[in-house]
Amino acid sequence: MSKLTVKELEALGTKDHGKKLREDGGLIGSVRCGTSGVSVYFDWRYRFDGKVKQIAVGAWPKLSLASIRSERDRLKVEVDDGSDPTERRKAERLKTKVDQLEEIEKQQKRLDEIVAQQTRLTVQGLFEHWNDVDLVRRKDGGKEVRRMFEKDVLPKLGSLPVTDVKKGHITLVTDPLLARGVNRMAKVVFSLVRQMFRFAVDRDYIEADPTASIRKVKIGGPDTERERVLSRAEIQTLRHQLPKARLMPQTEAAVWIVLATLCRIGELSNAKWADIDLDNQRWRIPETKNGKPHEIYLSDFAVEHFRKVKALSNPNIAWVYPGRDPKKALSSKSITKQLGDRQRSSEPMKRRCKSTSALVLPGGKWGPHDLRRTGATMMTQLHVLPDVVEHCLNHIEENRTKRVYQRHTYEHEMQAAWKALGKHLTRLVTLHVSTANSTTDDTPPSKQSPEARKNTASPGAKTLRQRRKPSLETAPTA
Repeated sequence: MSKLTVKELEALGTKDHGKKLREDGGLIGSVRCGTSGVSVYFDWRYRFDGKVKQIAVGAWPKLSLASIRSERDRLKVEVDDGSDPTERRKAERLKTKVDQLEEIEKQQKRLDEIVAQQTRLTVQGLFEHWNDVDLVRRKDGGKEVRRMFEKDVLPKLGSLPVTDVKKGHITLVTDPLLARGVNRMAKVVFSLVRQMFRFAVDRDYIEADPTASIRKVKIGGPDTERERVLSRAEIQTLRHQLPKARLMPQTEAAVWIVLATLCRIGELSNAKWADIDLDNQRWRIPETKNGKPHEIYLSDFAVEHFRKVKALSNPNIAWVYPGRDPKKALSSKSITKQLGDRQRSSEPMKRRCKSTSALVLPGGKWGPHDLRRTGATMMTQLHVLPDVVEHCLNHIEENRTKRVYQRHTYEHEMQAAWKALGKHLTRLVTLHVSTANSTTDDTPPSKQSPEARKNTASPGAKTLRQRRKPSLETAPTA
């Protein structure tokens, strides 16, 4: 017997089906013809413990002849060393079956544990597990959620087995909150309870979420869109009220920064000086609500107020607005609370500001997000394109096709928009100061000379008269 060649194998046809091919060294091939063509399955015949045995070594053309011979030679070494490859393969197949059975047994044991856990896992235990896995990843480590649960949820549901919780138990939590008139709090608590039970469903602790059949809109009513926008007159009034409101200078500056940059109050309270370049008038926000970095052009107006904050800052602290612990940023709720405390109609709260009406405006209560909305509205009034305003707000385009195909960054347009807004705000507060100074003359305007009336006119009036055609940076202030 001589060695087989590739040409011999390639010459095989359907007429050779079942034919046996032999080669030196105990290699035996069986020809098989199928829909995919001709294949040759090779076995190696060897002697072990006085018995003739046969073991598969590969199939051509899936493996080359060289690979098949190499496998035969490797098995031959194994036999020469006193090991039977056939028995070894049987042992390997048996081990695979054993491993599979062990895996099945392991999965069954896990299911049994879950069933057993379902019978003893309480809502308190579920909350602790949810806290350890998910809530600890939050910036505050889940402290705020724990506070709400320990106050309004766990006292009512904590001892109940998770599998026993029904729709009625959920309303036992939300109804008292609605009765207290804290509808928004009821919605927040309900949303968190739903998150916890969905966590339980994902881990097979329960089969169904007891909150699934409750529509969120039924808890506290539908969400209402905020429409509060400060008028030009209110901003001028605010310019007069802020210095007398007993706010920290940094908080006073925050009002103007939010209005001038359209940033979120959380982005400002978490800002670091390393991300703000006052000389080049740039502020990079690395982490935003939509998960994408955002770069803001700082107008002269915004830079002025950032510099006021910087003058009061400790150069060794990274945060623009540090908290009580200098290693942490100020809570985003702090500034909101300070502004809200000065717009209260009731008695001052304990250990809070006594100037409860210092920042009350004719249009109603306002907060940092209303300043952001007001700044965006002003940009539109300054003839900034809506798409540019949306980019300044760092909103994600809702239209998926636009997101995919329209990749223009609007960088230059955004810079011009922020610059125009800054100039507009400068005119507003300057106009207020100039008007306030003009009231020092006690002579009624009707009795003043034409020259005097001309001199006491608003500095912005002449500019408005001279303006012929509005542009992005020099649009009318009205």
